[in-house]
Amino acid sequence: MQTLKVPRYIQWIVITGIIFLLIMSLLRLILVFAFPHPSDLSSLVPAFLLGLRFDLRVIGIISLLTFLQGCIKPLHPIRARRGVAVTFFTWSVFLVLLSLSYTIDFAHYAYLSQRLNGSVLNYVDDAKISMKMVWQTYPVLLILAGLIGGFLLMLGIVKLTYNHILSKPITSTRKSSVIWGILFFLMLAVAIFGRVGQYPLRWSDAFGLSDDYKAQVALNPFQSFFSSLNFRHSTYDQKLVREHYPWMAQHLGVDNPNIDSLNYLRVVPANAGVAGKPLNVVLVIAESFSTYKSSMVANPLNTTPFFNQMVQQGVYFSNCFTPAYGTARGVWATLTGTPDVQLYKTASRNPAAVNQHIIMDDFAEHEKFYFLGGSTSWANIRGVLTNNIPNLHLYEEEDYKAAKVDVWGISDKNLFLEANKVLATQQKPFFAIIQTADNHRPYTIPAEDKGKFEIKEYPQDTLQKYGFTSIEEYRAFRYTDYCIQKYMEAASKEVYFNNTLFVFIGDHGIPGDAGNMLPRAYSEHSLTQHHVPLLFYAPSILPPATYDFASSQLDVMATIAGICGIGYTNTTMGKDLLKNTDPARQTAFLMNVDARRIGIIFNGIYYSYNIKGGGEVVASTTDNRPIQLTDSLRSTYRKATEAYYQTARYLLLNNRRK
Repeated sequence: MQTLKVPRYIQWIVITGIIFLLIMSLLRLILVFAFPHPSDLSSLVPAFLLGLRFDLRVIGIISLLTFLQGCIKPLHPIRARRGVAVTFFTWSVFLVLLSLSYTIDFAHYAYLSQRLNGSVLNYVDDAKISMKMVWQTYPVLLILAGLIGGFLLMLGIVKLTYNHILSKPITSTRKSSVIWGILFFLMLAVAIFGRVGQYPLRWSDAFGLSDDYKAQVALNPFQSFFSSLNFRHSTYDQKLVREHYPWMAQHLGVDNPNIDSLNYLRVVPANAGVAGKPLNVVLVIAESFSTYKSSMVANPLNTTPFFNQMVQQGVYFSNCFTPAYGTARGVWATLTGTPDVQLYKTASRNPAAVNQHIIMDDFAEHEKFYFLGGSTSWANIRGVLTNNIPNLHLYEEEDYKAAKVDVWGISDKNLFLEANKVLATQQKPFFAIIQTADNHRPYTIPAEDKGKFEIKEYPQDTLQKYGFTSIEEYRAFRYTDYCIQKYMEAASKEVYFNNTLFVFIGDHGIPGDAGNMLPRAYSEHSLTQHHVPLLFYAPSILPPATYDFASSQLDVMATIAGICGIGYTNTTMGKDLLKNTDPARQTAFLMNVDARRIGIIFNGIYYSYNIKGGGEVVASTTDNRPIQLTDSLRSTYRKATEAYYQTARYLLLNNRRK
């Protein structure tokens, strides 16, 4: 490094960083051999390589602190006495954290088979009991001695490398120091970001290894702890779950109710299905596909004429609701059948919730596909998909020939057409999910489509009257219909078309004023942000029908399985809508996370209240008449709402894939 005129303090940072990268790798190796592990250790190579990147991030952060210190002359790590003191103080703090985190991490893994996470802080609430448990479970004094010994050993390594560099002559010049400073800063930035690309390295990349054990090996205690810190209060009250279990078990039709084990299992046997043969499935999750903005409610702007034609030919649920607002929450509910009731961030970002049983996985003979025009690093959804759907073929922006048009990747039209090309070549039955994104700011209409896609103009007051805030939003909504039309036209020319069930649902609605197109409750109580179209389309198989009872995103997977005749195990809250003939079970649970409000739609009535208490709302979803509930009915609605909420909190963390 001297011949390259690298400043001595950068040399020291690099050498020390490499040594500690090796130490963290050694600790990962010790974790593997200290606990039960696969016999084929070569299968862990991808986990170790990913783990190196997580470790490099930690080393990059402490190295960046020392590097920035070296940019301040009075605090220079080598040339200034005060800088030397600050340097060793900083590294001492890091070494204490390193020693403590790995010690607690190993104990945590021994106890729960999970890396250290933010939930460990919950034990502070019962510190006295927790300390007794630790004292009685672990050899505390021996661990403490090892902790101190490890710290002193690592501090000795830091001092040894420091003295080694200090003994070297100064060869760097002012010019070389500036050049190497810039280069080193960029290297550290890449190390901390974790990759060269739009999205940083995230904990969910570990769960992208499609194996929970490999994910645990790849993580380090820093990454797992800080990634889960926001979720340490994401728990449930078992007493309340048990209190509402009898009602929920009956409501869901649980096979063998057991309040002790909290069993929610329903086993649905395979049958011939509506077609009498295996069906392909294409599930389209459409961005911001809000019902009140569409042609299905006779919106005068007629934004979705093609989709409305499909509705006339398919099985349509006109009162479908998403449990919560937001794409991540909508995708989660559709895939898992459990409402995302996390109050902080979303369930897909919660390491403790990433392992989920998904009915799609029960389509054992089907090839599985997921098409997204952008990146599944968004909201950490990649971990949910690849960890729970084995052998999933995941297509993202870099996998297509089409060019990106904006931050969300390729256009929806090209996404559909690229997906169609892949599906047209399949020889086995398939289950494909296509997730769109263009009906979202910046509302891009690709240049290649502007000649074919009709650009309409309306005055601003007209747009606002019928649910749109801008001409750009209106055009993007119409563009969704255009893209669906182009896809269905292309698919209809393929062999797979007549043997495929197409399912369309919005990921969420959009808050806004539905005017006279829907009852006032939709606008006054923000039901517009939950209300989405749900269509099952297979004209040669399903006779047309429209249902107006309350349905939910939670019901999508179970209904698809029922139509296809797939045998499946249902462990969450979704119901087969075409077999849900009991009016008492035709419900939709809603949660407004920002307002901390939960509610239920049942029998044409919306009932909700604030989870902190008060703020009760009762409104009609069929007309504008005032609703007066008897005390008995009020109690029924309250109990049902609370049962959904408490059960969802439990299932988020206990619907683990077997």
